[in-house]
Amino acid sequence: MQVVRDVDPGPRPSEGSVVTIGAYDGVHLGHRTVIAAVRKRAEAERLRSAVVTFDRHPAAVVRPATAPRLLTDLHQKLELLDATGIDLCLLIAFDEIRSVEPPESFVQRVLLDRLAAKVVIVGEDFHFGHERRGDVALLTTMGKELGFAVEGLELVDASGAVAAGTGDRASSTAIRHALVEGDLERASGMLGRPYEVRGVVAHGDERGRELGFPTANVSVPGEVLLPADGIYAGWFERADGTVLPTAISLGRRPTFYVEANVSLLEAHLLDFEGDLYEEAVRVCFVARRRGEVRFDSVEALVDEIGRDVAWTRDVLGL
Repeated sequence: MQVVRDVDPGPRPSEGSVVTIGAYDGVHLGHRTVIAAVRKRAEAERLRSAVVTFDRHPAAVVRPATAPRLLTDLHQKLELLDATGIDLCLLIAFDEIRSVEPPESFVQRVLLDRLAAKVVIVGEDFHFGHERRGDVALLTTMGKELGFAVEGLELVDASGAVAAGTGDRASSTAIRHALVEGDLERASGMLGRPYEVRGVVAHGDERGRELGFPTANVSVPGEVLLPADGIYAGWFERADGTVLPTAISLGRRPTFYVEANVSLLEAHLLDFEGDLYEEAVRVCFVARRRGEVRFDSVEALVDEIGRDVAWTRDVLGL
């Protein structure tokens, strides 16, 4: 996939393109359904397939106080888009100026001047431009005037079928709600893969080592969404690509602290010894066992951690 930033000079695709547009946070099943339609149409008409997306979530600029936490950082989003087989990604630098751009200007500047769009394919609920004035109807009207076709696709559920109702749709918002509620299975179903976060291994208080279960404390950027506090089984990928099974504790450690400001992601790597400090790593959440619990004694906590580790081995098929 060729990644081009809108601030970079460059020629338009000479053959024209089939384009889709969106924040694409999570690159979930709904997103991939649209992209598959883009690729199919582009292949049939011998055009380039293209995704227009943004270097940050537009809400982070338009309404920063209530902007959603991200399901994917920019690097992961681009990796996932690349895996779809799309030809071109036009990355828009979204800032205050772009946030007030009229949808008509966006169509001319991005879709026509930059991508020579012949077909635009989006979800039926798609909105864009200042105050979200742009939608499928506006695109259709402009397309008739400017020479491009528009297709608004029905939204799909986690099975890839057309969603029966609003609550069944695979969407970034629905995935966030599922993760916050601890429904990892539903979130993974809509994503079409296990949920993953990325961060750097930081120094902690080494309490896990004292308990006999050393952990890697992973510092995840604050704009990225963490699942609900609890115990998970998953996989831990090191900077060199090595993938290790891990029992994950995500929470505020109520057995030791009455109050804690933030949740801590601690990964106990099964059958591993070594120094991981300052490594950039990935943590993949496969299954959730339970929520976080306060124990009356350290001994009771250690016994339960042992059961958590045994459950993790079983879930991961070790």
